Amino acid sequence: MNNELPIQLYKANAELQLQITRLLQESGHHWLEAMQQLSAGGVLETTSRIQNLQQAADWQALATLPSEVFWRLCQGRMGDTQAVGQAAAKSQAAFADGLREALTTWQASVSEVFGASGGTATFAQFCQQWTQPWTAPGAAPQGKAKK
Repeated sequence: MNNELPIQLYKANAELQLQITRLLQESGHHWLEAMQQLSAGGVLETTSRIQNLQQAADWQALATLPSEVFWRLCQGRMGDTQAVGQAAAKSQAAFADGLREALTTWQASVSEVFGASGGTATFAQFCQQWTQPWTAPGAAPQGKAKK
């Protein structure tokens, strides 16, 4: 393996981390937009209730407002729930697709680094060598002999 291998692996890992960070930020941005739309709808509903209250001219009209508002709110909240569910599904799908793409790019970068390293070790062999100290059962640390 050549001397460029560690820096190339570091670059591939840093790029993967940045891609995942970008995906998380985009997902958060989509959620923020969805919540802003829902909030705007709530403001419109409250404004409508205030106007209805101001336009009521007698006690009978005032007495019917709560039931009218209740049914409108129920219908509106059902729509809000559906909108949140759709936004969540869309956001999750976009995040999963982006993550899959980022991992594929990372894997290609790492494979390219090992292919260009000039050594005979493959990526799988490297991973096996790297994880061997943690997977070997009962392996004693090298260099420390018991007396």
